[in-house]
Amino acid sequence: MSWSKGIFLVLLFLPASWTRVSRLNAAIDQAAASYAATEYAQSIKDHRVLVDEFQLASASLDFNLGLSYHYASQPEEAAASFDKASQSTDKRLASFAYNQGGIVLGNKQDYQAALSKFQSALIQNPLNEEARYNYELLARWLKRDEERKNKDENTPEPSEFAKRKKAEADRLVEQFRFKEALTLLEAALAQDETVATYQEFMTSLKDVVEINEN
Repeated sequence: MSWSKGIFLVLLFLPASWTRVSRLNAAIDQAAASYAATEYAQSIKDHRVLVDEFQLASASLDFNLGLSYHYASQPEEAAASFDKASQSTDKRLASFAYNQGGIVLGNKQDYQAALSKFQSALIQNPLNEEARYNYELLARWLKRDEERKNKDENTPEPSEFAKRKKAEADRLVEQFRFKEALTLLEAALAQDETVATYQEFMTSLKDVVEINEN
């Protein structure tokens, strides 16, 4: 009996810092688990516990919280978290955060701001291939969009044949088969000039194919 009481007293007087570390480690594991399980609403709650209850502050935590907000369709909160993470002294992490911030802005159709984020991502880490891809694709698209707005041209009404080929190309794009989609439309254009209605779409496909092959 006296031995068991002695053990109880030892446990009773453990330093409070030990129990805090244990609870913190459990909270970190829980946040990682909920994110890995794609339970993003729960992941947000678990990451907020780290910030609000344990006053944990780090750029990696801000980045992970931003990802949880992003996939939970909370773009404003995601953008704020990515902005905080982009101030990290870790240039690789900052680059990832800038790139994700650009994606959020792109989804909101704030294209010039998104382009600036992608550029900042590349400044932080020129080897960030995802940011390079996003920057090049968006920059080309914006250039063509500006040219289209400044150019008044009459485009032919697409024939039923052209519409069918465009639908086929769209299905290929959904499968990420960009080169096949481009080849299909180029062959269709040789048969039917009204396929030129989709010239802008074909130019976008060319850009994607070129970037993928670089």
